[in-house]
Amino acid sequence: MFDLKLMANAPEVFSTTAATVAAEVEHGAGKHIEPQLFGLAPYQIVAISMLVLIAIMVWKKVPGMIMGGLDSRIAAIRTQLDEAKQLRAEAEALRNEYAAKIANAEKDAEAMIAGAQTEADAILAKAEADGQQMVVRRKQLAEDKISAAEREAVDQVRRRAATAATLAARGLIAEKHDAAADSKLADQVIAGI
Repeated sequence: MFDLKLMANAPEVFSTTAATVAAEVEHGAGKHIEPQLFGLAPYQIVAISMLVLIAIMVWKKVPGMIMGGLDSRIAAIRTQLDEAKQLRAEAEALRNEYAAKIANAEKDAEAMIAGAQTEADAILAKAEADGQQMVVRRKQLAEDKISAAEREAVDQVRRRAATAATLAARGLIAEKHDAAADSKLADQVIAGI
């Protein structure tokens, strides 16, 4: 079997090919080699790239476009602010106008209520006067009806009395008056004509 102690101390192998390592050894320490392009260090390459980028931006007038965009945006914002100020002034004017209208409406409402109260009092007084006049008229009408009924009753009693008297007279005349008396009466009437 394997001896575990020997395996524990044995180095591990990760690769079977030989590694190529470029390192400079100076006084026993490893030195890092910087990559270079055309003999320039990385910071120099970055600086040159930035200068080229800035030159292209200046050549294509990018700062002018940025400034123009900012200026147009500032002008748009100023226009919006001016419109907002104008709208605010209009809103305040409308608010003041409606506040005045509300105050006038309240005054008008109070005047309408006072006018309605006065009118209601006048209508009530007129209704009372009309009611009293109606009572007087109804009383007079009732009295007139009573008087008419009394006259009608008196006339009816007179007619009945006249009818009764006529019947009684006819009966008496028929009883006491005969044909000879009729001829004598007729002769008197003819002589009187």
